[in-house]
Amino acid sequence: MLLQTKVDIEKAPFSIRPKDKVLFVGSCFADKMGQHMTDDMFLTTVNPYGVMYNPASVMHTVERVLDNEEGNGFDVAVITLGTNHVYILNETGEIVDNCQKRPQRLFTEKELTMDECTEYLCQAVLMLRKRNENTKVILTVSPIRYAKYGFHESQLSKATLLLATREMEKRCGAYYFPAYEIVNDELRDYRFYAPDMLHPSEQAVEYIYNRFEQACLSQESVQMTREWQPIRQALSHRPFNPDSDEYKVFKAKAENDRDAFLKRWR
Repeated sequence: MLLQTKVDIEKAPFSIRPKDKVLFVGSCFADKMGQHMTDDMFLTTVNPYGVMYNPASVMHTVERVLDNEEGNGFDVAVITLGTNHVYILNETGEIVDNCQKRPQRLFTEKELTMDECTEYLCQAVLMLRKRNENTKVILTVSPIRYAKYGFHESQLSKATLLLATREMEKRCGAYYFPAYEIVNDELRDYRFYAPDMLHPSEQAVEYIYNRFEQACLSQESVQMTREWQPIRQALSHRPFNPDSDEYKVFKAKAENDRDAFLKRWR
């Protein structure tokens, strides 16, 4: 008897290695996934200019990041799309990334078409690969629903993004990771949602990240994260008596283990 429809995920045609520089840009789901990789000691940059939900704002962020990045760009870029809705400042006709709580009458809301979404994403990838021609791109669609649109409109928005990601697979060789499908087809029980019934719970995010590891991380990267976990736990331990000799020995060992880990992997 099958009690779950598991999403089959093809492994990415590349692997994220321990010393790869990884950029996360997009919705708050990108924040969650990026924080996981940061905690696991990867070289990450996560939404440096805040959460960005639509392809145009993602492109703007990539442009700003590269303008302020003095190195050789990024080895991997993970882009998580939330919506195709954008806000245009009436005064300038430009898409804004943040309305900064200004009155709604100053803006016009618009839905990007699939072609427009694809074009903004293509521009972002071209900029990334102009700096580093070997940049690998991972695309995901956030599973978070937008209740303010109404659930039918939210689904239409996600469908537009899904079609754009498919086009990006064809044009740019991007790899699509099915976070949206995992939540909607595999974790379709409300116990996998946060109290607002819209965002995935921490358990769901953990599960999705584990599937992401299996699909996108090299064996060497998996080994690195497994080595780091006990060291991280030891360093975050809060003792009852921090002045005890026993804890001082424990802390010194944890710090030595951290230094040895960094020497090996960095």
